[in-house]
Amino acid sequence: MYEQDSFFNAMKRGFMRIPSVIRTIIAISVIVFIIQAVVGSIRVGNTSINHYIIQYLAFDPNLFTAITQPWRFFTYIFLHGGGFHLLFNMLWLWWMGRSVEETIGPRSFSVLFFGSGIGGAVFHIALSFLYGTSYVIGASGAVFGVMVAFAYMFPRMPIMLLFLPPIEARFVVAGLIALDVLFIGAGDNVARLVHLGGAGVGYLLIKAHYQGKDLSSIVRPIERLWQEKPKKAKRKKNKNMYSVSDVEIVEEKNQSELDEILEKISKQGYDGLTKEEKKKLFDLSKKN
Repeated sequence: MYEQDSFFNAMKRGFMRIPSVIRTIIAISVIVFIIQAVVGSIRVGNTSINHYIIQYLAFDPNLFTAITQPWRFFTYIFLHGGGFHLLFNMLWLWWMGRSVEETIGPRSFSVLFFGSGIGGAVFHIALSFLYGTSYVIGASGAVFGVMVAFAYMFPRMPIMLLFLPPIEARFVVAGLIALDVLFIGAGDNVARLVHLGGAGVGYLLIKAHYQGKDLSSIVRPIERLWQEKPKKAKRKKNKNMYSVSDVEIVEEKNQSELDEILEKISKQGYDGLTKEEKKKLFDLSKKN
């Protein structure tokens, strides 16, 4: 029992060390895959429930469907066609995405990942008249964007592939992209247009980041919608302190801001703070 408990605790600790956005993506993808596997054998009439999941959540390159059912741009990323499909996508995401998220931060990384996934889908729509409009599932387009970002940031980082000597990241990623270009239209049920579109958008986003564009600014307005405003503790007024009431207001405001910053650090770490928040924390620490 002790060894078993230690094993699961070690697994949990290792999983929690994965950067937050990648950890969330992996968790959702695995949960969705388990649901697909469980309901795959359940049938409604002659059709399995998994068929309906694919039908309503997979990406459909048909332009009318894409416009009228925009959720598909996101949901298709978390659906996978099999265990190896899921495994390889999540392994590539973990291998290369970890350093990218730790470097650019979770907000910018989420824009990179989902932007690449959406961009890959849009690219598929643009060329669907040549290669058909079959359903697309999987995180491959988004993962390709992350891989291109990794190669852009760490071009000479050696990558160990099975039975091969270490190869620089830029050559590994370039080789995978070249294979997709070579096998476009091969009829092997691989969404190569999504891969290429995701790679292209990933390149544009990471380049914009290093040119000074704040990718996280895209996420912040959405994040604010989900965050609850912290409840301020009501203080009883002291009738004998009218002369210092302005000081009390300033102190309460500072304390509230400090609490928000400390809560953010506990969730995302110090690196998750913006430059303004880091400066504010420094100024408040001096006052306290």
